[in-house]
Amino acid sequence: MESIQAIGAFSALASPARLAIFRLLVQAGPEGVRSGDIAEAIAAPANTTSSHLAVLSRAGLLTSRRDSRAIYYAADYDRTRELLAFLVEDCCGGRAEICAPLAEVVQRACCAEGGRA
Repeated sequence: MESIQAIGAFSALASPARLAIFRLLVQAGPEGVRSGDIAEAIAAPANTTSSHLAVLSRAGLLTSRRDSRAIYYAADYDRTRELLAFLVEDCCGGRAEICAPLAEVVQRACCAEGGRA
């Protein structure tokens, strides 16, 4: 990932509502969540939610699929991994013992029962 792509992704996440949407979709898994259910979950009007989803999609953080009249959004896990890898690339000058706690946090968060620590 290039710096400009990372900046775009972080800019997209730099909103409480968009961050909440992204976290909701990361937790939901690859099947995603219907756009109307996302709006309900963040207590926002459909048009506002649609704008937030567009920003996150343009940043490459989301995928979408249509099922009849509904649109389902999901976190783009490959892109999310790229963003996280960008953040920790060359972590602490290659001193793995410094980054080890970060890996443990990720492991607990990803693999705990129900996907949460």
